[in-house]
Amino acid sequence: MGIFKPSMYRKNIFDINYEKLKEKGIRCLVFDLDNTLGLLDNEKCPRNVKKLIKGLQDDFLIFIASNNNMRRIKPYMEDLGVGGVSLAMKPSTRGLRKIQKKYNVKKKEMVMIGDQIVTDVLAGKRFHIMTVLVDPLGKKDLKITGINRYWEDKIIRHYEKRGKFKRGNYYD
Repeated sequence: MGIFKPSMYRKNIFDINYEKLKEKGIRCLVFDLDNTLGLLDNEKCPRNVKKLIKGLQDDFLIFIASNNNMRRIKPYMEDLGVGGVSLAMKPSTRGLRKIQKKYNVKKKEMVMIGDQIVTDVLAGKRFHIMTVLVDPLGKKDLKITGINRYWEDKIIRHYEKRGKFKRGNYYD
């Protein structure tokens, strides 16, 4: 079950210690889109997210890896001035592999940041990179995500029983 436990767990993307990531040699941040950077209903990037990402671009390469289609992620990519991979098929490592090869970054320099254990964290763990789980921004999800949340709840309960993970107990 260790493959589902994130390297870090924070409340949201604003609560991540990016300086600490930089000190660990991270230079490539890969963000999930829905319920990580913005709500499912947000067509454009929220202003506070845009400000954060723009501030991070001096120190990091930044990408979006989403299971959603290009039509959904393109407005965020354009708004933020970042690259991205649509239809990443997480927990497949396909999207992460594309980013790594295209931008010539080492796995030890990458981190996957997202709100789902069974897609974002699992993809990062399978690709052998650092992972950061954040709480979902909202309750509304795509229908397929409901299945993921069901399995995620089971995984979290399993970890909670063993004292290894608990929602709301954030850690670096």
